[in-house]
Amino acid sequence: MLSGGLESNRRTSAAFSARTEWERTPTPLAQRWAELRQTFAGPGAGVAGTPLIDLTESNPTHAGFEYPAEAVLAAIARPESLAYEPEARGLRGAREAIAARVRCDPSNIVLTASTSEGYAWLFKLLCEPGAGDEVLIPSPSYPLFDYIAQLEGVRVVRYPLTYDGGRWRLEVDELARLVSPRARALIIVQPNNPTGSALHPDEIDVLDRFCAERELAVVSDEVFADYPFDDEASIATFRRGDASQALTFVLGGLSKAAGLPQLKLSWIVTGGPHTASAEALERLEIIGDTFLSVGTPVQLGAGPLLAAGSDVCRRILARVRANRANAADACRRPGAAWDVLGAEGGWYAALRLPRVRTEEEWALGLLEEDHVYVHPGYLFDFDRDGYIVISLLPEEGAFAEGMRRIAARVAAIVG
Repeated sequence: MLSGGLESNRRTSAAFSARTEWERTPTPLAQRWAELRQTFAGPGAGVAGTPLIDLTESNPTHAGFEYPAEAVLAAIARPESLAYEPEARGLRGAREAIAARVRCDPSNIVLTASTSEGYAWLFKLLCEPGAGDEVLIPSPSYPLFDYIAQLEGVRVVRYPLTYDGGRWRLEVDELARLVSPRARALIIVQPNNPTGSALHPDEIDVLDRFCAERELAVVSDEVFADYPFDDEASIATFRRGDASQALTFVLGGLSKAAGLPQLKLSWIVTGGPHTASAEALERLEIIGDTFLSVGTPVQLGAGPLLAAGSDVCRRILARVRANRANAADACRRPGAAWDVLGAEGGWYAALRLPRVRTEEEWALGLLEEDHVYVHPGYLFDFDRDGYIVISLLPEEGAFAEGMRRIAARVAAIVG
């Protein structure tokens, strides 16, 4: 019986791919947050009546924004949705609506259900699974890339974003050192999550030439491009169509462009040299035809949804700017021993705290002592200790109170 049981366990284990062997134990921080939320039915009353404040909230539908419910529901409740007429690249009407928004030719667009799926399709397109092919990703950055690359059998190589005291920079010389013969694509996030940094137009020109010379595809994730912090400056985007020297794929989606993450619609805009981009589109069309993952109702409603979401986007932009200003003001107060790192846009801010505690200790301490939930920087691969990451989406009153508590805690510890 014992040997049979062991054999059964071995067979069960062997039934699963090594690509899905991830650490699933919650971190002490995540576990404690879950306990507090359950205890106080959060957001609810904490110790001495203090509410729990979640400064990691990144879901706009949970952040108190008013949505044009009637317009959104009407956009997806069309009689035409009862018929199924799939198109591998996505319905023409949806691609035309998106093309008008991002200023490109609709024939260069392929629709996906999410930017995550867009990355997965591009890794399938560009890389041989298990052959050691590489994609270069920024660091710090969102941890999603590691999971998608592992699922697609692709290696990630991190290139550093360095902070010079005012803004984050991409060092091309360092990037050149990291590019190997197995490199297939360079990923940029414009603006980056979580640093909020964005490349300037002249830096994009340099990167375009750099990738063209090395036959690297560019994947430019521009989901946060509609959220610049400075009213006088927009976020630079990668070139559309054949204006790019390198084969280029620009990603976007309703999640940020309309503040509607629950309506799964994203897009890949293909550009670069005509022969390469045309071949990429034909291959992406076959990938798309294999999955057909985007629902008909959201495609038919793409134009009205983008229009309805424009007011939501304006409210989100106003809030992230107000909250960023609040955070910047808090760290400028006399005696403040912490700062908010410079950034160009997005929904997040990186805070640099005194290194008298580790990031884990800071995050756990703020949660236990002040009931403020933040992300430690190591989750985003910051290259040194002392950073926490916060969302700029929470309602302004709660955000201001959260910043007050962070400032008070730093002052109490540092003196």
